[in-house]
Amino acid sequence: MTRKPSPPIGGPAPEGRFDRRLLAPMMVGSILNPINTAIIAVALTPIGVALGAPASETVWLVSSLYLATAIGQPLVGRLVDVFGVRALFLLGALLVAAAGAIGLFAPESRDSIWWLVAARVILGLGTCAGYPAAMHMIRAEGDRTGLASPAGILTLLSVTTQTTAVIAPALGGLLIAGWGWRATFAVNIPLGLASLLLGALFLPRRTGLEPAPEDRPRIDGLGILLFAVAMLALLVFLQNMAPALLWLLAVALVAGAAFVWWERRVADPFIDVRVLSGNVPLLLSYLRSLLTATISYTFVYGFTQWLEDGRGLTPTVAGLVLLPVFATGVGVALAFGRRPEVVGKLLIGSTAQLIAGILVLFMTGSSPIWFLVLAMLVLGIPQGLNNLAIQNALYFQAEPERIASSAGLLRTFFYLGAIVSAVIYGNVYGARATTDGLHTLGWVVVGIAAVFLLITVFDRSLARIGRPAR
Repeated sequence: MTRKPSPPIGGPAPEGRFDRRLLAPMMVGSILNPINTAIIAVALTPIGVALGAPASETVWLVSSLYLATAIGQPLVGRLVDVFGVRALFLLGALLVAAAGAIGLFAPESRDSIWWLVAARVILGLGTCAGYPAAMHMIRAEGDRTGLASPAGILTLLSVTTQTTAVIAPALGGLLIAGWGWRATFAVNIPLGLASLLLGALFLPRRTGLEPAPEDRPRIDGLGILLFAVAMLALLVFLQNMAPALLWLLAVALVAGAAFVWWERRVADPFIDVRVLSGNVPLLLSYLRSLLTATISYTFVYGFTQWLEDGRGLTPTVAGLVLLPVFATGVGVALAFGRRPEVVGKLLIGSTAQLIAGILVLFMTGSSPIWFLVLAMLVLGIPQGLNNLAIQNALYFQAEPERIASSAGLLRTFFYLGAIVSAVIYGNVYGARATTDGLHTLGWVVVGIAAVFLLITVFDRSLARIGRPAR
């Protein structure tokens, strides 16, 4: 028997159309992670100078958020699936505000960097609720309204996160210029409180997707622990690849094997690997997320380093060269996002990735600016289409009752791709970003883009997504 969702606190939901009152908490919740992912980039140097912390320590301000998010997204997503969006969303908002307060009032001494790392871990866990909760609400509203493909809402979610990622570094610069590096933490206090207020006002206590209280499954504590150990060991090893740390890779493999063994036997698994292993289209979406993140982050960080070292541009000009990536991405997403079909978006996006990688092979230390901008315009096409299409595909491929945890796992693969990209350009460049190193990165991008294109061409399930039922 289908359960009707309870209405938001502000009154009953309108019949037959998406409840627009949900957009405010969904949008604010979904920007918390990308804004904190990007804003820290401009704060690392001021924090290091103020606290006397070397780069080997300040880098943990970046890594800690990645690690907490990669592990926490599917965990919080599973809790959203079981207990509903409202409680987890409000708890996440409180954690975000608390993390901002810790960063604001942390003592300014040599060891204070670890207070800030702790704040970033709490911040990462707090931001884990936003995206899974949004996907859960979109799915619930789709079921309530009978709207088969809420492509417009999914596009709005994608464009919001992309736009936030663009403006966050500039926002961070303004905050630091006006109030110092602590402002990059303190900004989370009003953001967290705004999320708390909007969630309390507009999110329903029940959506109809979560089980009734008497039917709630047991939380798979051992499965969560094994997953966390496997992911933590793998991610730390990837970020610090060295023979002395091979034991971490061994821990990841053993914990991962134990996780799969346990999940196949427990009645209420954290991640249902039995169903997941049979859902090849969803697994391919996760793989695409990893591949597209690897390409995107390799360009954004690896290419930027070459623009300054190999091409001799100033940081300001290098940043301007990158702007077309994000501007084109947002424009393309807005132009094509309302169309529910995904196969065309993925084919165009993967082809554009391939072309962008080929263009890199022809770059030299004297390449004209217009040629560099052209490559960034091409790269902006997959920036706008791939993530949007993958998000739309997951909406249809995931089980409705596990939509939040499936969305969280998608973010895990995305962050894994970001870490893989750092391993790639870090090992290719070494001490300096040379043109030869850039060409090697170009070949890596071409290879990854070719794999992305092949698994898209041969994935026949994509053609059915977004097409009206006959």
